[in-house]
Amino acid sequence: MSSDQRFGLDRRVTLAGPLSLDGGGTLAPVEIAYETYGALDADRSNAVLICHALTGDQHVASVHPRTGKPGWWTRMVGEGRPIDPARHFVVCANVLGSCMGSSGPASMGSDGRPYAMRFPVITIRDMVRAQALLLDHLGVGTLAAVVGGSMGGMQALSWAATYPRRVRSAVVIASTARHTAQNIAFHEVGRQAVMADPDWRGGDYYGGDAPAAGLAVARMAAHITYLSEAGLTEKFGRKLQARDTKGFGFDADFQVESYLRHQGISFVDRFDANSYLYITRAMDYFDLAEEHGGLLADAFRGTATRFCLVSFDTDWLYPTAESRRVVHALNAAGAAASFVELSSPFGHDAFLLDSPELTRVVDGFLRAGA
Repeated sequence: MSSDQRFGLDRRVTLAGPLSLDGGGTLAPVEIAYETYGALDADRSNAVLICHALTGDQHVASVHPRTGKPGWWTRMVGEGRPIDPARHFVVCANVLGSCMGSSGPASMGSDGRPYAMRFPVITIRDMVRAQALLLDHLGVGTLAAVVGGSMGGMQALSWAATYPRRVRSAVVIASTARHTAQNIAFHEVGRQAVMADPDWRGGDYYGGDAPAAGLAVARMAAHITYLSEAGLTEKFGRKLQARDTKGFGFDADFQVESYLRHQGISFVDRFDANSYLYITRAMDYFDLAEEHGGLLADAFRGTATRFCLVSFDTDWLYPTAESRRVVHALNAAGAAASFVELSSPFGHDAFLLDSPELTRVVDGFLRAGA
């Protein structure tokens, strides 16, 4: 593969593997969809890996091919932004198990049929191992930084723990080192909504109707956790939707109901239901301390990686206490770590929205490590 085919937007590569999986067994071949921005410098030292969240993808700073919307993090990636292709070689890959081109349940197995539920259950660390294969393919030995929010932050932590010599800096935003019982509970509601949809058919719905109703409900429930009560109240309150009086029925009387229904319906147009099951399960299994003998500090013992952790005061999905827990472990391990809690009315989703303070923090941290 020539260099002009290897780098750029909307790239896909099939790697021979095999990829060893935490659940046992291997996956081969491994397909990875990715995008790159900028160019590697002469000593290949300026690569920045961006890890996306649960329903994100590789289109971090380019127009999404299905929705036509701008990239999901153009506030952070682009000319004059903290992650700038003029300075950095930026890589963003669709995670293993997803549905935007990387190997997942919608991919074809060796028998020419979609894997569906035959696809192996994966972990966050499996996603990171697949990304490492991609970076090997791209000729990137060491990352100047790995950056991610939410599930992307889990990947950033896992990168630093799994490949400490390959990561000079890690930026972990609105994230956690483990999923709590509450996190798992919300995901289980979503999975059960998908599996209760008659169109799910045990996961073998490819070629027919997808379980759109179940996936939409799952998205609605999850979306509530990304917001804050104050933000919902400020935006919607108890305002009615396109009517002056209550309908005394079960249409969307309230604006917040209509908003959630829109979120659910628009989501099913771009995401695969089985991928939702697999990725939420990977997040639920994530427990970085468990992977290192039960002590979180041992995940970072002896690391030379610099860490920057950011939380938001209205994020109740991954509250500040979870970030502080990671910071305490980093301190115990003797790692270089900085931490800030930012104020925002937007809850967990604040890392995706306009936040000048977050922009300044990430920019300053990355420039200090350059």
